[in-house]
Amino acid sequence: MQRKFDFAPDEYYHIYNRGTDKRIIFLDASDYSRFILLLYVANKKETIHISDLSNWQGESLTVMNDNLESENLVEIGCYCLMPNHFHLLIREKEENGISLFMKKLLTGYSMYFNIKYQRTGKLFEGPFKAKHVADDDYLRYLFAYIHLNPVKITDPKNWERKIIPNQNLAKLFLKQYEFSSYPYFSSKEKTGATSMIINLQAFPDYFQTERDFHEFIDDWLSYDDITVKESP
Repeated sequence: MQRKFDFAPDEYYHIYNRGTDKRIIFLDASDYSRFILLLYVANKKETIHISDLSNWQGESLTVMNDNLESENLVEIGCYCLMPNHFHLLIREKEENGISLFMKKLLTGYSMYFNIKYQRTGKLFEGPFKAKHVADDDYLRYLFAYIHLNPVKITDPKNWERKIIPNQNLAKLFLKQYEFSSYPYFSSKEKTGATSMIINLQAFPDYFQTERDFHEFIDDWLSYDDITVKESP
């Protein structure tokens, strides 16, 4: 499907895609970890080989090559990986940055997945999807929508009904969900792998403290009709 707009520098975009035929694309924890690793590796202008990295366990990264200080292609504001799809909030740094980043990311993960599971063919459902974030309200909303996505794992029926009845249970699950940037935003310690992926300086300063973020999430969880029909 042809995209109806071109990416533009300094603009924000919601990027997402799912597995072909809605298939599961993350079968175990190591699959999620590889994709998170690629969010870092694929975002460098200089070519980085995974063999240049050691001790990547989702929480730490040891740099073994000065080339890893290469400039990023895009700025990432938040992310969430779900069993059969993913969400990214991205700012275009310069022309063609998003397109190049996504090509490296999806090609790299597809090659890894197909080799590991001895399969062939496309892993993702066509070209990646993108929505331009045209105003501040929508940009701020995406920090809630993307981070709340894992709630559908615990309560899919109510998620489809656009309600979250057990807010405390939802927050506890989100805090423990390792495959999104939620734990990074909700913690005082801005460390670990996510701190090397996300650059909040490229986004409005919505959350000066982790308390600001928790209050923001609480507000969305308390809505009677949370909008969830955003993507896959």
